[in-house]
Amino acid sequence: MQIPVVRGVIDRRILVNYRINPDVLATLLPAPFRPKLVQGHGIAGICLIRLKQLRPRFLPPLVGISSENAAHRMAVEWEDDGQLREGVYIPRRDTSSRFNTLAGGTIFPGLHHHAQFQVQENGGHYKVQLDSDDDDTHVAVEGTIAETLPDTSIFESIAEVSDFFEAGSLGYSTTRKSNEFDGLELLTFNWHVQPLEITNVESSFFENTTDFPPGSVEFDCALLMTGIEHEWHGRPLIKSIAVPVKS
Repeated sequence: MQIPVVRGVIDRRILVNYRINPDVLATLLPAPFRPKLVQGHGIAGICLIRLKQLRPRFLPPLVGISSENAAHRMAVEWEDDGQLREGVYIPRRDTSSRFNTLAGGTIFPGLHHHAQFQVQENGGHYKVQLDSDDDDTHVAVEGTIAETLPDTSIFESIAEVSDFFEAGSLGYSTTRKSNEFDGLELLTFNWHVQPLEITNVESSFFENTTDFPPGSVEFDCALLMTGIEHEWHGRPLIKSIAVPVKS
């Protein structure tokens, strides 16, 4: 199903990023996706995003809706008609909106799980926590706007990490069918990121030692975006010939 173009404002977006052993990451990806590497590492993370004024493009901002959302993402590449493509694979979406959970897979691509969000923002300090209703997902992130990336990051500059994530604007999400993935592309009109110095991060997803054995995943960096005018464009679904195989 092709969704209408949806327009709104990214009021706040935090990207919490991890570097992953690429062999481990590959076991969690369905075909045709494979890890996109940076200096030999796979990249995955959590997008914590508050959307405002979200509505079909032909409607005024006044009728738009707002919600807190989270997406677990893995940077990937794949072949499409002989061309190399890149983007993100999204195995899990959570939202504060009951409407999004009902519309997920129809109006909005991908399955959406309802979650409780707690958010505190004060003078460049951010604290976001979510706990899903199905007890599957817990995330807690706290940090403050910074000038530079951590010294331990594999990205050499803010410009490099900004370009990396801007290029990953096309996402494919899990659906009710294990071999089909809904496509959604983010188009922004004023892309800008700044580093976020993290003082605490908790993730039930990346702390799961069954999927991520000890030593296979490390925190890399976090980024902040605010006040981003944008549109979401539906893209054709991808069908897989295989499902993920976990070791």
